[in-house]
Amino acid sequence: MEQAIDNKLVQQASRMRQLTETSAGTPMGTLLRKFWHPFALSSSVTAGKSKAVRLLGEDLALYRGESGRAYLVANRCAHRLTKLHTGWIEGEQLRCMYHGWKYDGSGQCVERPAERPGSETGIRIDAYPVHEYCGLIFAYMGQGEPPIFDLPRKPRFEEPNVLLFQRQEIWPCSWLQHAENSLDAVHVSFAHQIGKVGAFGHAITTGIPELDYEETSAGIRQTAVRTMDGKSQVRISDWTFPYGNHVTIPNVKEGLPWAESANWMVPIDDFRTIRMSLRAVPSTTPEADEEQQRYSDECASYNSADYHDELFAGQYPDDPLVRLTSAQDYVALVGQGAIVDRVSERLGSSDRGIALLRRIIFREIDALQAGTPTKEWRRLEKPSKLFEYKKAETEA
Repeated sequence: MEQAIDNKLVQQASRMRQLTETSAGTPMGTLLRKFWHPFALSSSVTAGKSKAVRLLGEDLALYRGESGRAYLVANRCAHRLTKLHTGWIEGEQLRCMYHGWKYDGSGQCVERPAERPGSETGIRIDAYPVHEYCGLIFAYMGQGEPPIFDLPRKPRFEEPNVLLFQRQEIWPCSWLQHAENSLDAVHVSFAHQIGKVGAFGHAITTGIPELDYEETSAGIRQTAVRTMDGKSQVRISDWTFPYGNHVTIPNVKEGLPWAESANWMVPIDDFRTIRMSLRAVPSTTPEADEEQQRYSDECASYNSADYHDELFAGQYPDDPLVRLTSAQDYVALVGQGAIVDRVSERLGSSDRGIALLRRIIFREIDALQAGTPTKEWRRLEKPSKLFEYKKAETEA
C-alpha cells in the first residue's frame, strides 16, 4: 500500500513538473512555442544596437538594423560560440566581434572573412520572427509559419486619444505562479491590503468575491462579484491563454479615468519570469496627461526583485499604485519558492480558476503528445465590460 502511494506521488510530481518546463522539446515548452511572446520593450534597443535576451530557456540576440527593424537570432556565433550581441551592426546584419562572421536577420551566415568566399552558405543559426505592438516586441519561437498576430491585441490599446505606458520586471520564480495568481481574485482582498493600502486596495472592496470562470475562445473569463455600499462590484478579467491577463485598474488619483492593463507573464526559463505590462489611460487634459507620464517614468525602472530583502521584511514602497501592487504580488509569488510544490498544496473552492487553468494546460499538452490538434485560440469578438457597479441582487 505504501509503495502504491509513493508511486502515485512520484507520478503526480512528474505531471506537475511538466507544467513549468519551458525548454524546447518538453511538452510545455512545445505548447508555449505555439504563441507570440512579448519579451522586450521597443525602447530597449535602438537602431544599430544589439542586446542579449533570454526567452523560453534560449539565449538570444535582439538587434535593430540601421533601418530600425528588429531581429532576433541565437546569441552564439556558429564558429567559436561567442556571444553575438557583443558584435556590431552593418546595415541589417550582425557581425561577430571575435572573427568577423556576419549573419543576416534570418540567421544565415553571409560572410566569413578568413575563409573561402561562398563557404558560408551552409551555415545558419536559429532566428525567430518578431512583431512590434504598442511599444512591446513579441517573438514567435515555434515551428513553421507564425500565427497571425491577433490574440494579444486589445481594442483599447489601438484607440485614439489614449496614453500607452509600458514596463517590465524580472522575477526569480516560475511563469506559472504569475499566471495562476492572475486567476485568483481572492488574493486581491488580502495581498493588496498588506503593508500599505494604495489606489487598487481602496478601489476593490475587501469582501470575499463570488467567483465564476468560463473558458473562452481566447482563454478564461474570470468574474469576481463583491458587495460594496449596497451595490455589486463586478470585476472581469479577460484572461488570454497561455498567460495574459487583461483587467481594469484605478488611476493614481481618485477622479481620473481607470486604465486598462494587460500583463503577460513570460517565461525566461523554468525559474525566472518577465512581467510585461501595457497600460492604456484615456487622455484628458494636458496637465493630467503630463502627470500620468511623469508617474509612469518614475515607475518605469522599478523591479520588486531589487528590493527583495526589504519587501520580505515588510518594508513596502510609499507608492499609490504600480510599485506597491507589484511589491505585494512579489512577496506572495516569490514567497512560494522558485517553483511552488504543487503536490503539497491544499487547494480550496476559491481556487477554481487555478484548477481550470491546469486542466486546460494538461488537455493541450496531452493533445500535443498524442499528435492530435490543440485548440485554435483566437481573440474575443466581443470583449467583456471589465468593471461595473450595479444594484445588488439582494436589494433588487
